[in-house]
Amino acid sequence: MAKAAGVSPSTVSNLLNGRTSKMVPATRQRIDHAIAELGYRPNRAARQLRTGRTQTIGLIVPSVGNPFWGSFARELEVAALEIGCNVLLCNSERNAERERRYVEELWEDGVQGIVLCSSLPSLDHLADLIARGLRLVTFDRPAQAADPESVVSISINNHVGGFLATSHLTALGHEQVAFVSGSLGSLNRVGRFRGYCTALEEAGIDPAAMPTWAPMGDTPFGDFEAAQVGREAARELFSGNGEAPTGIVAVNDMTALGCCRGLRDLGLTVGKDVSVVGFDDIVLADLYDPPLTTVRQPIARMAALALAEAVESENNQEPGRSVLLRPELVVRASSAPPAGSVPEARRGDEALEGDSALR
Repeated sequence: MAKAAGVSPSTVSNLLNGRTSKMVPATRQRIDHAIAELGYRPNRAARQLRTGRTQTIGLIVPSVGNPFWGSFARELEVAALEIGCNVLLCNSERNAERERRYVEELWEDGVQGIVLCSSLPSLDHLADLIARGLRLVTFDRPAQAADPESVVSISINNHVGGFLATSHLTALGHEQVAFVSGSLGSLNRVGRFRGYCTALEEAGIDPAAMPTWAPMGDTPFGDFEAAQVGREAARELFSGNGEAPTGIVAVNDMTALGCCRGLRDLGLTVGKDVSVVGFDDIVLADLYDPPLTTVRQPIARMAALALAEAVESENNQEPGRSVLLRPELVVRASSAPPAGSVPEARRGDEALEGDSALR
């Protein structure tokens, strides 16, 4: 190619690797013409072996059927393209066997950095690949004591998020607050549920007495079916068996929007008869009628942090780190005081922890 363009091999290398700030436009045009004429395509795997740098990273999400994961994938891809990195996307449905298969295939294709978003409690199914040099970044999953030392964790404080959502409703005067979720088999959901329980206890409400809908064990996670999970939960909560809640905290926005639809099916008005709070702040949250009160994750910042860790050189021997970010409550029209009540002015989040980055 250098011969066809009439330049040195190092000049061609400079263009292929983005080092063109001092290159004469005419030289670049000759190289571009030679590339087109010869049909040249770079071998990314060979380049990675030579440079020791990851040019492609893997991204494994539960399901892009939930817009939150689609938005995160987009943010990560935009940031990756800015540094000349490609992203390969996989949907795992939080299935450990499927995750293992995807990671093995990515590893065999020369991908050494992977962002994993399933939030499963254990990484045992990937332990041997991590030991062989896989750079694993877990997203929305707090670090666990049993995790391999090299694993990096990027997450919000889900306990704080669940607390913010629930204490918002109790501060408005709600005393019957339900929690709605798919399976609580993932660490992020468990954290949000515990935050919900903490907020109720601080408000003098017994969590065990609340009409929650949060299956345990091996029941489906409901990432793709989250809206339907919420819709069915709302119908069940207002079936007439026991005292109906005046407020609902949902594990994510799609579940919350499903709850809103279920309430409308029953002739109830969201934000008047029943308050609903979601989690994630997906784009649909602000577009729904009424707009959804929710807990926002700093998704762009989290994507940038995850990318930076995933593209680290395979020769990096530093131990992994845990980055814990603070979520933000976004109040909209789906939450209000219970009908006929006067909200008590009380807050419980002043002393909550902020962002942290711990080695």
